[in-house]
Amino acid sequence: MFTGIITGVGRIAAVHDLGSSAAHGKRLHIQTPAGYLDDVGLGDSIALNGACMTVTSFEPAGQTFTVDISAESLDKTAGLDRADGQVNLEKALRAQDRLGGHIVSGHVDGIGRVSHFEPLGESWELRVVAPAALARFLAYKGSITVNGVSLTVNRVADLPAGGSEISINLIPHTVQNTALGQLCTGSSVNLEIDTVARYVERMLQAGVVPGAGSPSLNA
Repeated sequence: MFTGIITGVGRIAAVHDLGSSAAHGKRLHIQTPAGYLDDVGLGDSIALNGACMTVTSFEPAGQTFTVDISAESLDKTAGLDRADGQVNLEKALRAQDRLGGHIVSGHVDGIGRVSHFEPLGESWELRVVAPAALARFLAYKGSITVNGVSLTVNRVADLPAGGSEISINLIPHTVQNTALGQLCTGSSVNLEIDTVARYVERMLQAGVVPGAGSPSLNA
């Protein structure tokens, strides 16, 4: 479990194939900021650009760790298959931590495309086109995770061809302390919808009306 509050910006230092076919995944070597691995152990969860990964080895002295990512995960995410790319890092939430952003699972729901990223006053306006399958989960002032960063949707515009374009305001602190500042028009980004929206969708599919009560445990 994560919160979408980035705790460091890393770099994919190397990518190695885990096999000779497209069915095989890759091993990523991640370079981290100084001291980032001081409280990390083997098997810990760290989100890379919003995708939850397991630490398979780490070297605190060299400030590097490795993760193995399957072909399926590579197919369903963006920006995790090439060396030298910057990645947002977040360690898994601990019970005593503050929930600074929103509840984030670290499971990427879809890949969006940056349609606009320009300065706007002292901040930056980021617009992302989300796929049609995610459009119904996006709402004004709702939460969304973009490359692992918890953000607030300022505007939603449904597109004639399907999907939706969302507009997000990024303050200078966010641009300077995450890898979002490296984005440009056309960039692909990992999107995770709000967990609450996911459960509401399931309730509606099941014909449950919120607030109408629940089945009795004694029935």
